[in-house]
Amino acid sequence: MSTGELLNVDPIELKFPFELKKQTSCFIQLSNKTDDYVAFKVKTTNPKRYCVRPNTGIVLPKSTCEVIVTMQAQKEAPADMQCKDKFLLQCVKAPGGATPKDITAEMFNREAGNVVEECKLRVVYVFSTQDTSAHDGTEVGSSMRGSVSENGMANAAEFVMAARTFTDEVQDKSPEAKALMTKLTEEKNKAIQHNNKLRQELELLKRETSKSGGGLSFMLVVLFGLVGLIMGYVMKRS
Repeated sequence: MSTGELLNVDPIELKFPFELKKQTSCFIQLSNKTDDYVAFKVKTTNPKRYCVRPNTGIVLPKSTCEVIVTMQAQKEAPADMQCKDKFLLQCVKAPGGATPKDITAEMFNREAGNVVEECKLRVVYVFSTQDTSAHDGTEVGSSMRGSVSENGMANAAEFVMAARTFTDEVQDKSPEAKALMTKLTEEKNKAIQHNNKLRQELELLKRETSKSGGGLSFMLVVLFGLVGLIMGYVMKRS
């Protein structure tokens, strides 16, 4: 916040969530500290990129006024996501009862003896979590860098919210996951028991037919084929 004799300006850094090919906006709140009418005017170093509404106006005594700054959709991201654009907010005392129609360029002319108060605003780009093409790196890296503030410290609140969301999702799905795992485990155990029973019957059959030997080879091939099918089914379900 910038505090002057006439207006409080908040914020003095215009933070735009940067997303390619998408318009974004931010707000400036002007608070009149005086008992006078105050006229203001907003100028920028890059008028083609931004739309300011209203760019001129009157703030009534002890009142507030909101200015909307809209950044046009960008086709490419600037190097290192650094923006050199700046804004200048000028304000002067206006005659009582003045309206925006009464504002003239001459009111902000210091050479004419007018007392003009000025506040400089800078533009800061903030990564949007949905836009991963605005810079190099993975989606996770994008989200991480988007949570970094000017002093290089991560925004802890965003990390906490992300962690809570992830935990809630896991907790919501855990009963279904547990039920599915239990069902699969039961089916696997049943299949293993059935396979063991077949092996026992096979051993018994081998003993009973050891003397005859005539149809033994054929029976063994059939039984081993059945065992193989059951084992394949067990491995597939597990």
